[in-house]
Amino acid sequence: MVNEGDLMWRAPAEWIAESSLVTYRRWLADRFGLTFPDYQALWRWSVSDLDAFWRSVWEYFGVESSVPPGAVLGRRTMPGAEWFPGTRVNLARELLRRIRRHGPVIIHRSESRSGGEIPAAELVDRVERLAVALRGLGVGEGDRVVGYLPSIPETTIAVLATAAIGAVWACCAPDFGRRTVLDRFHQLDPKVLIAVDGYRFGGRDFDRTPDIDEIIGHLPSLEAVIQLPYLHPDPPAPTGRRSVRWDDLLAAADRALFSFADVAFDHPLWVLFTSGTTGLPKGIVHSHGGIVIETLKLLGLNGNVGPDSRVFFYTSSGWVNFNILTVTPMLGATIVMYDGNPAYPAPDLLWQIADDVGATNFGVSPAYVQLLSKAGVRPRDRYRLDRLRYVTCTGSTVLPEHFGWLYREVKPEMLVVSTSGGTEVCTGFFTGAVGEPVHAGEMQVRGLGVAVEAWNEGGEPVVDEVGELVVREPMPSMPIRFWNDPGNRRYLDTYFDMWPGVWRHGDLLKVTPRGTGIISGRSDSTLNRHGVRIGTSDIYRIVDAVPGVRDSLAVNVDRPDGSGHMVLFLVPATGGVVTDDLESTVRTRLRNEGSPRHVPDRIVPMLAVPYTLTGKKMEVPVKRMLQGTAPERAYTRDAMVVPEAMDAYVAFAASFVKGGIS
Repeated sequence: MVNEGDLMWRAPAEWIAESSLVTYRRWLADRFGLTFPDYQALWRWSVSDLDAFWRSVWEYFGVESSVPPGAVLGRRTMPGAEWFPGTRVNLARELLRRIRRHGPVIIHRSESRSGGEIPAAELVDRVERLAVALRGLGVGEGDRVVGYLPSIPETTIAVLATAAIGAVWACCAPDFGRRTVLDRFHQLDPKVLIAVDGYRFGGRDFDRTPDIDEIIGHLPSLEAVIQLPYLHPDPPAPTGRRSVRWDDLLAAADRALFSFADVAFDHPLWVLFTSGTTGLPKGIVHSHGGIVIETLKLLGLNGNVGPDSRVFFYTSSGWVNFNILTVTPMLGATIVMYDGNPAYPAPDLLWQIADDVGATNFGVSPAYVQLLSKAGVRPRDRYRLDRLRYVTCTGSTVLPEHFGWLYREVKPEMLVVSTSGGTEVCTGFFTGAVGEPVHAGEMQVRGLGVAVEAWNEGGEPVVDEVGELVVREPMPSMPIRFWNDPGNRRYLDTYFDMWPGVWRHGDLLKVTPRGTGIISGRSDSTLNRHGVRIGTSDIYRIVDAVPGVRDSLAVNVDRPDGSGHMVLFLVPATGGVVTDDLESTVRTRLRNEGSPRHVPDRIVPMLAVPYTLTGKKMEVPVKRMLQGTAPERAYTRDAMVVPEAMDAYVAFAASFVKGGIS
């Protein structure tokens, strides 16, 4: 039994001595005479003297600009902080000049085609050719290029080529339904679409050519479509727009015409979208300079990523982690990507890939760990994983049991990093550090330069109690704006509605006395139990460990008096029937391992839990339907992994609202 706060691991002295953080601290001492006894002291300096810290990151990593930096912060307000005013930073230029020159830059595996490797020369050639071709199609600085592409090297090439010419990138994975894609792309008025014809998942082919024709038909701004045959060797050309094949386009491009756009630090780089569970997805715009300097800090310092790293993260191309993986070669690392079902033909497939490619860093989700744990998978029995040193777990709350499984069933000598960040900032508020101990259920450290705290309802920082996750100082990778958001209205309402000038992320956070962090769920899905706030992860940790439970979802319906009615939707392991014995066990466990407040008012059997395409339980849409919101206003079916999973909740909500809270 692993308990929250249990010490799981400490890095050996040689790991710490060779870490990038130690090298950086030594450089600070030599360059500026700054010395720090430990990580916490370094972090406090990094958030109290933003100018000195971020200038040090710029100088330490040697960021390139045709105009040398003057001030670090021209304007310090949130939102709207002005970073490194006057400088000219291009992410593609910064990345391509830093990539490893020997061995592969990208290793790729796929269900749909044979795997392979892409060395530096080939990557540079393809990026430059595509950049020239895009300019030939009329794409200029600020124009939008969109992709309907999976997690494959061509997607990374498209991101970098778009960035190289100063255009703006956005992407949806091909498992996104056409309505979901149009909800995103229609906002951008894109000039060029790059699209595959389909994809394969779990041994099954999904033809997307009809969807692509409909998407094209509803994007009048498109001037060209770049076809990337993927599922079929010779798919039909899309109708209604100028169409050209990827290979033909690159072959005809003259590399001699290539040049980088010399763009401003805050020039828009890409648009990432919120999950779109309710309303039109918000388009989050990030900048070239913000992503460059944050990536160097996050991966190069906190992440200890370098030229000897092989970083493998299974992720959708429409998720922020794909963008982070794409820019990881900026540290000289090799990246590993996989396109397909992570549990097909066997649930431990990703561990096999990690072993085959010699991954040093492996990214997983808590849901994936839970799946393997319940399936009885033990990677240590089948794979050597001798190069694996870091496992990053993100996407939702990482529970103590997840830590226990990773150290017990994968490898006892490695750094397990639980992170919390977001699409909004392309980084972690909490992340890892080689020299710090690992405690079960806790995030190791606050990221350098990230002034993150837990605040109570009075706007005061608290320690060892749950509060709102806030960031009280600006970060370079915060959005420069939302797309199509006059006056920053949606941006301000989303993150600055409670405390003007302070970023409120919407997560429930507890900062421990030792500076670690624990996320207990979203603050807007908080369970208000008799005046005490409980995060949903506290419920799931207990319930999902009960034998006979496959999954669960908890929501709280507010009463006028401020209390709530808690409904626990339970997915039994077999049959869809919650027996009296199972319900009794769940209630007893919640009472004994949690408290009487953790026990739901009602347990409802379900066949499945609804998830977004980015793997998050759809707590808020279900809660809103129980409060009377119409289903079409509460969620978007195309934003779901299995849209049919919501049907039973819609039916339950209708009867619940009609009958009232009992």
